[in-house]
Amino acid sequence: MGAAPATAFELTSPDIKDGAPLGERHVFAGFGCTGENLSPALAWKDAPAGTRSFAVTAYDPDAPTGSGWWHWIVFNLPAATLRLSAGAGNPDTGLLPAGALQSRTDFGTPGYGGACPPVGDTPHRYVFTVHALKTDSLPLDANASGAMVGFLLNANRLEKATLTARYGR
Repeated sequence: MGAAPATAFELTSPDIKDGAPLGERHVFAGFGCTGENLSPALAWKDAPAGTRSFAVTAYDPDAPTGSGWWHWIVFNLPAATLRLSAGAGNPDTGLLPAGALQSRTDFGTPGYGGACPPVGDTPHRYVFTVHALKTDSLPLDANASGAMVGFLLNANRLEKATLTARYGR
């Protein structure tokens, strides 16, 4: 008898499907885009042993910046957190668990900033990632840049799970 197969850390969403177009609800409201700027609901399961906290990011590697574009950065999610409700990316909703922080995106403010690629670009990829971390918290605040958060995520990550949606206009 062999060992039971390990379960894979998995990210799912009722709002976005891997490889499918991102809905208008999750598109930015500004910069010429007319979406609702609503962060999608996300759920995850089968985190690796030793997970002490989670972080969630949304990143566009296709943005014409030379360094991509951070659309959402949430960290210090307690290890008991297994989902985020739709709209949790709006700092005014209070939908995040106590202690969780949203830091500055490339729009310049904390909270979810939806897709809004330049007109005529090939559709961009929007990579939603949940990071299982080996630390209770990251020593950062809401002014932390995506690069700084990314550095600490890479240093403290046990595993990650992703969903990638596409959007163009």
